[in-house]
Amino acid sequence: MSELEPLIADLALILICAGAMTLLFKRLKQPVVLGYIVAGFIASPNMPYMPSVTDLHGVHLWSEIGVIFLLFALGLEFSFRKILRMGAAPIIAACSVIMGMMLVGMFTGQMFGWSKMDCIYLGGMLAMSSTTIIFKAFDDMGLRQKRFASLVLSVLIIEDILAIVLMVMLSTLAVSKEFEGSQMLMSILKLAFFLVLWFVVGIYLIPLFLRKVKSLMSNETMLITALALCFGMVVIASAVGFSAAFGAFIMGSILAETVEAEQIEHLVSPVKDLFGAIFFVSVGMMVDVALIVQYIVPILCIIAAIMLGQTILSTGGFLLSGQPLKTAMQCSFSLTQIGEFAFILATLGTSLGVTSDFLYPIVVAVSVFTTFTTPYMIRLAEPAYGLVARVLPQRFQAKIESNTSDVEEAETEEQYGHWRAYLKRVGVIILIYSVLCMAIIALMLYFGKPFIAGLLSSPWDNIVTALIILIICAPFLWALMRYGSRSEDVVALWNSSRLARVKLVAFQLLRLAIGAAFVSYILYKTVHWGSILGAFVVLAIVFSIVFSPRLRKSSEQMSKTFTENLNEREHQD
Repeated sequence: MSELEPLIADLALILICAGAMTLLFKRLKQPVVLGYIVAGFIASPNMPYMPSVTDLHGVHLWSEIGVIFLLFALGLEFSFRKILRMGAAPIIAACSVIMGMMLVGMFTGQMFGWSKMDCIYLGGMLAMSSTTIIFKAFDDMGLRQKRFASLVLSVLIIEDILAIVLMVMLSTLAVSKEFEGSQMLMSILKLAFFLVLWFVVGIYLIPLFLRKVKSLMSNETMLITALALCFGMVVIASAVGFSAAFGAFIMGSILAETVEAEQIEHLVSPVKDLFGAIFFVSVGMMVDVALIVQYIVPILCIIAAIMLGQTILSTGGFLLSGQPLKTAMQCSFSLTQIGEFAFILATLGTSLGVTSDFLYPIVVAVSVFTTFTTPYMIRLAEPAYGLVARVLPQRFQAKIESNTSDVEEAETEEQYGHWRAYLKRVGVIILIYSVLCMAIIALMLYFGKPFIAGLLSSPWDNIVTALIILIICAPFLWALMRYGSRSEDVVALWNSSRLARVKLVAFQLLRLAIGAAFVSYILYKTVHWGSILGAFVVLAIVFSIVFSPRLRKSSEQMSKTFTENLNEREHQD
């Protein structure tokens, strides 16, 4: 009789413990995530007199796959269009909350003399509230339709995307082991570059691909295709220096804009639940009761820091975003917990070897306690507001309410509307098409140029390389220099005043200069033309691109296709 592999036996133990604990926690009307953590503690070697897992490396590998599925599913629920429609209030509130809580976390860690990296990671963990726990609490308490609840959920969406950015920054910081402003800035620019590139290319190509193969798609093939795209992006993200979870989130957010998003989300859900459960069980395995007892004072202090920090600093953040005092307090009292991203960040710090062993179980203990207290804190918001309203001077309350008038109306006023629309459009055009041109140039210089050099002799290899790059970039360069120059906003501004015409001409010259800079760079890196001859060649190429009807037609068609793909799901709904 063949012997059972340890990993299979471990999986059986994990699922048995997880199944029993989830049934128990469902019975107790508590979050299932806590049941998984308790199951992990029961199945871990730290639990005496009980069977325990033997292949911890295999479980850790499965838990990494669980993080990929969790972030992929989160991306499927995310939408860039939703962020744009939220207005400034949730963005201001989310940024204020994250910055404030990160400072609280770092200060708390410094109080106990922890290392710099422990303090930074602790700040990141405390900055992110739990979307799953808050969503379930609102659902159970019948608060989903309340105004403050919708605002909290909007803030949580923004926190999720900022958490991905934070993961990338902390990974970079872990590698460099020190704060270096220029390196961190380059990491952020690199993140922005690949984020725009992948999103634009994905929105353009993936819906076209899914439409072409729609007749061949069953549930099985759709699931396999979606997972293939997910793990393909995971490999690409890892190859360029980002985490696997970041790649999974990006592909999920791209697929979220397709009409197949709900079907994919439904098909992926069981797989996500399975591997997600293994991830949270692996979190529970890190719980060491002896360490918790040893660090009980820091645990209690961190819990107090979350409660006080979120209720005070978050209230200030929501007031800053233009919310009334009552709404601000209801929102802040709802965010007094840490959850999934705290575990993911703790796992990241442990895997990179930059955080201490005691930090993981401390975070788990804090998360368990704050999860249990979440419903009570939500209920406490209104009595706390009543107390503050009685204590706070009326003059100060009136000042707060006067400063929290309707922000959305101020943002949508008619004054300067055309300029805002025009500048927003031009900014997006320059960003997107500059990123696309840079990606094409980089790929051709690193891969295309050596290949062509192996086929042709000098100087023909350089000339052919330059021509190929210019031909591929030409539609994007046309859009960069000309797209949107005849829009309704431009016409209205042109007819408004002479000064407006001067500004429009200046912006158009700026766009032409950016396009000319790209052409100059291409020629410099390939044929090495400079001086007067190079300037004449650049001007000739720019002139031929700008006034080419064929390039105009192809560029407008690509832009139209991208816009249709981006709005396809909305039109289907």
